[in-house]
Amino acid sequence: MELKKLQTLVIDSLEDVKAHDINVFDTVHLTSLFDRIVIASGTSNRQTKALAASVRDKVKAAGGEVLSMEGEDTGEWVLVDLGDIIVHIMQPTIRAYYRLEEIWGDKEIKIGAAKRIVKKAGDAATEAPKRVVSRHLAASQTTVDEVVAPKKPSSRKPAEKTGAAKAPAKKRAAKPPVGKTIKVAATKSAASAKKAPAKRAPRAKAAS
Repeated sequence: MELKKLQTLVIDSLEDVKAHDINVFDTVHLTSLFDRIVIASGTSNRQTKALAASVRDKVKAAGGEVLSMEGEDTGEWVLVDLGDIIVHIMQPTIRAYYRLEEIWGDKEIKIGAAKRIVKKAGDAATEAPKRVVSRHLAASQTTVDEVVAPKKPSSRKPAEKTGAAKAPAKKRAAKPPVGKTIKVAATKSAASAKKAPAKRAPRAKAAS
């Protein structure tokens, strides 16, 4: 079983039975025997046994392997060997006396961070793959969509054919300007010229 998955499974099984002061330590740089140590506390012999049984049962149910269990008879300190992870379930007085954190606690792993890493990995695995559509398929899909759902007819009138051009509009004849005619009276000299009779030229005398 994957280390991170096993680590999360152990933490969940301890939290289900209300374990106290759960600590996880990375021991890769300290020993080659195991990669993690988990230390948790139980308030009584009964609780420490129940915690160990919860770890054992959930690991087996998930397909993991439990190599051994020690200390179940007294319940003061129960050790569960999972191969890559060693789980120590102790009563508070025993834990304070042996101080395993001082031996193996050089590099602590935050429980919340460990859970988030596994959760993100699970979400990425279950996420549906993105659909890749080629240009050819995209063009085909567009054509199908147009056939299934035709465009709505336009409210505008269709344009006339280019051959039948509109006749040019006739120009209207310009109307004469509309206005009043004002008569101007003739001057006195002009009037007297009209009244005076025209003088006749004198006749030539006949020769004697």
